[in-house]
Amino acid sequence: MDYKITDIEKSFEGKIVENLGNNDYVIKINDDEHKLKIINMNSSGIEFILDQKYHKAKYLEQSTNEMNIVVDNIPIVINRHTHFDEVVYKHSGGAGAGNEQLALKSQIPGKVVSIAIAEGDSVKKGDVVCTLESMKMQVSVKAHKDGVVKAIKVKEAATVAKGDVVAEIE
Repeated sequence: MDYKITDIEKSFEGKIVENLGNNDYVIKINDDEHKLKIINMNSSGIEFILDQKYHKAKYLEQSTNEMNIVVDNIPIVINRHTHFDEVVYKHSGGAGAGNEQLALKSQIPGKVVSIAIAEGDSVKKGDVVCTLESMKMQVSVKAHKDGVVKAIKVKEAATVAKGDVVAEIE
């Protein structure tokens, strides 16, 4: 998985190379191997020793493509999917669809958290139409073209499947 720290134009690939048991691991970050020992891990953070140095990370909040954490008292925003916005846009009907496509479709299954538009509203390409929650993360479904909202096909607190029509935009 690629991770990107905001304002730093460098991504890194991280993976577990070997599980040594007893919460000890050999991990690879880019081309370098490191020794990792997990001391404590729960839903609010993780304490670990990386290459014989103690570190503590606290999870603040996360969305589908960003995670706000504090590592050793330094706040960091990690972009977990550097091209996620383009993927969402493409799968919601934006890429190559032209202006003839009426239906804005959900790119993921989830629960409708909020609806940002109403029938008859004018929207611009990229405006947030609604917000979905999936796997405890929130993702905005954005308009795939400029137009007028003809119909809203979802309600707050309802669940949608991947590919369900969220709204119709003329």
